[in-house]
Amino acid sequence: MKLAPSVLAADFVRLGEQVAEVARAGADRLHVDVMDGVFVPNISMGPLVVEALKRASDLPLEVHLMIVEPDRHLEAFAEAGAHSLIVHQETCPHLHRSVQRVKALGLKAGVAINPATPVPLLDEILPELDLALVMTVNPGFGGQAFIARTLDKVRMLAARIQDWSLACELEVDGGIDAQTAPRVRRAGATVAVAGTAVFAHPDGIAAGAKALLEAPDA
Repeated sequence: MKLAPSVLAADFVRLGEQVAEVARAGADRLHVDVMDGVFVPNISMGPLVVEALKRASDLPLEVHLMIVEPDRHLEAFAEAGAHSLIVHQETCPHLHRSVQRVKALGLKAGVAINPATPVPLLDEILPELDLALVMTVNPGFGGQAFIARTLDKVRMLAARIQDWSLACELEVDGGIDAQTAPRVRRAGATVAVAGTAVFAHPDGIAAGAKALLEAPDA
């Protein structure tokens, strides 16, 4: 399972240093949480942070748009250096159009669903996606507890991807640590987003990444 550290949990005073550390520790990409205070209660970062991360790291930048009307901002994040853009099913009334716009910008396209959103709502768009993301907490804040019922959603999506022979990654985001990582991996996840478990690990970033990447199955 690939690791996508969420920079939301990083120390922004030491952002460049910490991004370099997660790269050395084996991260596959950087996950950038963009929040607008409307779709989710928190407010986070925008294209300027993506630009800074692009200068600071060679890792691909995966931008997770937890915002209303994401179509208005796709070009800005593409120009800032995003490698992929993830929109939410819940915020895109014309989801196919949004996904095609991301691809037209030359980026990989992903769609996320919240814990209470049914998996079948992705059926029509899943064959078009590079990535499907299951939120395993309610979006908006880091450090939340993993919602165990979301494992069923991961299993359902993993079965669809396999049965339909799709080239689509299956990502999970929220409450991922050394205890939950093996559970989502067994359920079929291929990428795990982790913030607190990596950047706030008591033994440092490298130890946090290693604990996730090498977490044994129970």
